Amino acid sequence: MEVAVLGLGEAGGRLAEDLAAAGCTVRGWDPAGTREGIVSASSAPSAVRGADVVLSVNAAAVALDAAQSVAASLAVDAVFADLNTSSPALKRELATAVPGLFADVALMGPVPVSGLGTPALASGTGGERFAELFRPLGMPVEVVGAFPGDAAGFKLLRSVFLKGIAAAAIESLEAARAAGAEERVRADLASVIGEPLLERLLSGSRAHAARRVDEMWAAAAYLEELGVDPRIASAAAEWLEQLREEG
Repeated sequence: MEVAVLGLGEAGGRLAEDLAAAGCTVRGWDPAGTREGIVSASSAPSAVRGADVVLSVNAAAVALDAAQSVAASLAVDAVFADLNTSSPALKRELATAVPGLFADVALMGPVPVSGLGTPALASGTGGERFAELFRPLGMPVEVVGAFPGDAAGFKLLRSVFLKGIAAAAIESLEAARAAGAEERVRADLASVIGEPLLERLLSGSRAHAARRVDEMWAAAAYLEELGVDPRIASAAAEWLEQLREEG
């Protein structure tokens, strides 16, 4: 299988490496530079020519530009899979920007840690085909709908809960620190959700604040689209913005 990977950051780079190790022919393209061990194309269009699958793994802010830049170079039967965390509305727009099969893919775990073993949800006209191609390579893919945006929506709804818990934990411990009771409160929180999850929520929020801000504002926008007041999603986004500014 020939795979083009647009975006060779933490997630895209790890997926490209795993795909190459699995025997796929991988061509990568990233405006920021090359990735050691991955064949680098001279441009995004040259990366996707002849590819069976194109993985767009960059950022929601540039996802549409990335799709439009390669649309004319895609093979007729190629699957264009957008793996960026974004709103269902953007996924629907992306689906109209490319010819042929489009897969809305939501990655449900930390890709730099799990690589091709990261669980994923897929939807859209290319969702089933994406699952057929990637399950044998070790990716647990669940097809959750026929429409682009279905997978993205499920991930964002989950994120409201998980990032909401993270924001609550951060606020609780900040207040506990000011009250001189941080150790006691942290132990209480850990007794409820477990120390490993608590630490992952706290450290992950700080380490990935820049990326998660966009995710939570997308979640807030989706909730508003559904007619739900995004109190928790907005609060979590504001906390993440503060963490991003703190560095």
